[in-house]
Amino acid sequence: MTEVVPRLAEVEADVQGLVEVHMETLLGVRFLASEYGTGSVHGGRIDSLGLDENGSPVIVEYKRGTDAGVINQGLFYLAWLMDHRREFEHLVRGRLGATVASQILWSGPRLICIAGDYTRYDVHAVREHRRSIDLVRYRLFGSDLLGLETVASVSGGVPVSRRTRRQSVAQAASDVQGAAMAELATAVDEALLGLGDGVNRVERKTYRAYQRLRNFACVCPPQKTKVLVYLKVDPADIGLVPGFTRDVRGLGHHGTGDLEVQLRTPRDVERARDLFRASYAAA
Repeated sequence: MTEVVPRLAEVEADVQGLVEVHMETLLGVRFLASEYGTGSVHGGRIDSLGLDENGSPVIVEYKRGTDAGVINQGLFYLAWLMDHRREFEHLVRGRLGATVASQILWSGPRLICIAGDYTRYDVHAVREHRRSIDLVRYRLFGSDLLGLETVASVSGGVPVSRRTRRQSVAQAASDVQGAAMAELATAVDEALLGLGDGVNRVERKTYRAYQRLRNFACVCPPQKTKVLVYLKVDPADIGLVPGFTRDVRGLGHHGTGDLEVQLRTPRDVERARDLFRASYAAA
């Protein structure tokens, strides 16, 4: 048995190159461009540009070790991005097609910082900004292993209290499906948000995503008799139960995830908790 000692990269570009090649696997983000120039006025180059699973624009900035400037640098580029939406849409259209470009979620741009480490001041700073920011610590192990650890994850916008979240979710369901579906939608929301710290919720027209750097659950609007949840759990790893869990690999559906969970009663939510936890851990 031999200890594999963690280490930092020799140069920042090593981390950037590794992440860009495997960005969708590591971050759930589709890679768009590297070292993207911001023009003569801003005079900078964005390390990586991408689009996440929910259609949110993503800026990824890298630092080999600890660097107090990584957050401010990323926020500077995020401001540039919001002022140059058409340019970004043109980039997405050329790389991923017109349909994807038309569905960009401009209400939720994200900054992901990947560095050797962060200080407590960095963690405090991201909580003071009303932007979606993820601080990720990397380590290399040996010659072929990479570890990523989320140090802090903050969603953009004004924080919403748990009571307000319950009311908004319940109201959206009760307007259409009645009290039973409203209560079920509330229970699902509470269960997913309560899995741990750093759970962010992203609203799309056809689903609500719960993410922890990457999506781990997507909930569709309640139907007449059930709520559908899609999880990042491999259907081959569990025993599928007809009427409760379904393998949707290769089948079109809203949101992300290969396992569909059908919830009809509060008891179903309890049955699904282990699946929720497994998907949260995988993210």
